[in-house]
Amino acid sequence: MLRHGETEWSLSGQHTGVTDLPLLPEGERRARELAPVLGRRRFAAVWVSPRERARRTAELAGLTATGVDEDLVELDYGGYEGRTTAEISEELGRPWSVWRDPVVPGRTPGETLADVGRRVDRVLGRARELLDGGDVALVAHGHVLRVLTARWLGLEPEAGALFALPAGAYGVLGHEHSRPVLTGWGLD
Repeated sequence: MLRHGETEWSLSGQHTGVTDLPLLPEGERRARELAPVLGRRRFAAVWVSPRERARRTAELAGLTATGVDEDLVELDYGGYEGRTTAEISEELGRPWSVWRDPVVPGRTPGETLADVGRRVDRVLGRARELLDGGDVALVAHGHVLRVLTARWLGLEPEAGALFALPAGAYGVLGHEHSRPVLTGWGLD
């Protein structure tokens, strides 16, 4: 799985769910650099989030999307869209974390981690059906890919907190003795 390249908001730490920002030149460069590595793999499918930043990253990394998957969109941050964790924490008067706290208490509601967990469970179910034919590439966003990793490993969605994934980096999920494992992470 591949996290999209750097955008203005990923660089500044602003939560970017539904806002569709273009890649920065650095994000485009980073995606192009992944093409030789990803080109050595055999893909049964390449699924991308519908957001332009994910689709463009896939294209620049040499991946041809075989499907656009709404279940791969980033977490909907509701009223916290475009804001940093530091700004939200300051407003609340206490440390806030997307992994522990409601997305937006008392405002425009966003998605819960359980909601995201259900979405990525659907993606994983579809992907597992194709793995005998090759790898399945998923090109999406930081938090949704972290939740997906937790669910692959049989953990609750909140365990995604343990899997920081920089913009423009990728991870590899696999098996060891038929057990789902993390075989590579934060690779570039």
